[in-house]
Amino acid sequence: MRSFFKANFLYLAWVVSLVATGGSLFMSEVLNYAPCKLCWLQRIFMYPLVLLLGRAAIRGDRRIVGYVAPLIAIGGFISLYHYGEQKVPGMASILPCTVGVPCSEDYLDWFGVITIPLLALTAFILIGLLLWYGSRTQDRDGWSDAEGSAFDDR
Repeated sequence: MRSFFKANFLYLAWVVSLVATGGSLFMSEVLNYAPCKLCWLQRIFMYPLVLLLGRAAIRGDRRIVGYVAPLIAIGGFISLYHYGEQKVPGMASILPCTVGVPCSEDYLDWFGVITIPLLALTAFILIGLLLWYGSRTQDRDGWSDAEGSAFDDR
């Protein structure tokens, strides 16, 4: 199982970004859930990952990790804040959405826990973990790579 993840971590991260992007488009275009301001910000950080990770997976370019890490971190923090705004009373008044759909609105609330921002946060975390694991294990196991890893100090 480890060798599967080591060999395919870029493809797996790309698939997660595809599912997250497809899911957000399905919810807004098919289910007619209007995205709020924080949803748009999360999309801004998720959508480019489809193109960047897809190209990196096709080319086998592990150096992409360093380039997409800021997108993953910022998008994840926005998702975490958005989830807190939906689930923690009083957080919605800190930075309220004043135009359009309120950011505290729950279109999707499965089991009282799973919401759209939590799904986005899960996608950002999965992508980050896949990229971290793939880069870390390949370097430690001594896979040869003339270009080096995203985490090399060269």
